[in-house]
Amino acid sequence: MPILLGRGNDALKVNPPNGSEELSVNGSDWLWAVTAIYVVSFLVFFGLSFVARSGEKIFHYIFTIALLVGSIAYYAQASDLGYVLVNQVNSSPRLALTRQIFWPKYVNWVVSFPAITTALGLLSGVPWATILYNVFLSWTWVISYLISAFTTSNYKWGFYAFGTVSWLLLAFNTFSAGSSAKRLGVSRDHTVLSGWVNLLWLLYPIAFGVSDGGNRIGVTPMFVFFGVLDVLLIPVLSFAFLFLARRWDYGQLNLAFTRYGRVHNAGHFPEKTTTATPADNAAVTA
Repeated sequence: MPILLGRGNDALKVNPPNGSEELSVNGSDWLWAVTAIYVVSFLVFFGLSFVARSGEKIFHYIFTIALLVGSIAYYAQASDLGYVLVNQVNSSPRLALTRQIFWPKYVNWVVSFPAITTALGLLSGVPWATILYNVFLSWTWVISYLISAFTTSNYKWGFYAFGTVSWLLLAFNTFSAGSSAKRLGVSRDHTVLSGWVNLLWLLYPIAFGVSDGGNRIGVTPMFVFFGVLDVLLIPVLSFAFLFLARRWDYGQLNLAFTRYGRVHNAGHFPEKTTTATPADNAAVTA
C-alpha cells in the first residue's frame, strides 16, 4: 500500500516537455484524470452494447468509437507526447514566444465532432445528405483550427475565421433539424441534446482563441479548459443519449438498421413475418 500511495507521475521525466510554454506536472495529472474518465466511460459503454437489443445499437457504436479515440488522445497528451513546438506571433507579456501545440487534441475532435453530428442527425430524422454535409462542416471547423494553431504569423486568424464560419453553419443546421425531430415525436429530447452540444460548442472558439490561437493562457490552463469541455461533450452526452433513448421508438425513427444487416432484404429471416411456416420454425429451432 505505501508503494501505491507513494507512486508519482513520472510522465514528464520519461518524456520531458520542451519550449518556453510547456505542460506542467499538474497539467499532466489533470490529463490522466480525464483519460481515466474516458477509459471508464468507454468500458461501460462497450459493455452496455452487449445488453442492448440487436436493432438498437447504433448510438452504442457511434459513441464507443468517440470514447475510444478520446481515451487514446488524452493518454498521449497526459504522457506529453504528440506535440510540436511552434513559435507564437501573439504572446501575453507573461508568456514566451514558443509553445507546445498538441495535435492529438485535434485528432480527437476530428472523430468526436462528426460522431455527435451523426447521432443528432439520426435522431432528428434529417436526410443522409444533410448528415454528411454536417460531418464535413465539422471536419472543416477542426482542420481550420489545426492549421491556425500551426501558423506562425497573423495569417492564423484567417484560418480561425474560416473554422468559426463552419461552426456557425453547423450550429444553424443542428438547430434547424428541430422541425424534423418534431414530426418524429422526439422534439423535446432533440432540443435538450442539441442545445447542450451547441452551448459547449460555443465555448470552443473562445478556448482556442485564448490558447493555441492567441497564446493568452498557458498549456496547462488550456488543457483544463478543453478537458472540462470534452468531458461534458462526449462522456456526459453519450450517457445522456442512452438515458433518453429508453423511450424512443427505433422503428418509428427508422434506426433499427443494425439488426439484420446493411441490405434491407438480404437473407431470410422468418421472425420478420407475422406468421412463420412450420419449415421456417424448424429451421430457426435447428
